[in-house]
Amino acid sequence: MTQVSFYHLQHWPLEKALPKLLEKTLGAGKRAVVMTGSDARAEQLAAVLWAYDQGSWLPHGTKKDGRPEDQPLWLTATDESPNQADFVFLTDGATAADVSGFERCFEIFDGNDGAQVAAARMRWTAYKEAGHTLKYLQQTETGGWSEMVAG
Repeated sequence: MTQVSFYHLQHWPLEKALPKLLEKTLGAGKRAVVMTGSDARAEQLAAVLWAYDQGSWLPHGTKKDGRPEDQPLWLTATDESPNQADFVFLTDGATAADVSGFERCFEIFDGNDGAQVAAARMRWTAYKEAGHTLKYLQQTETGGWSEMVAG
């Protein structure tokens, strides 16, 4: 079964937290697809990845760039994995019909948004019922993550 980790953003926005998680993904030799709420949001996050740190480079693309098979990181508003991703990052309330084809699923949600928290709780229950391995991590003030016990 897929390991599903819920990342509860509390102090940093997605635009600051996501690049760090993607750096670790590439550092582990993995490919990822980042699913967003819209094509415009995918393009906006792609722009963030180009500019977030002058000392880093996160090779990525969107449908605007094309050639998904060549992109270690693929940002999309569609439930797809055209780059044969190992990991899926679900942001902005995006969902995947089936995460079982991925090693890991990262559910990233804004803990300051009641609707996103409620939706994350519903998804937690669905993943649990499907038999996936679950983790719950809360963001610390420094942007790190603290694993919490969840039911």
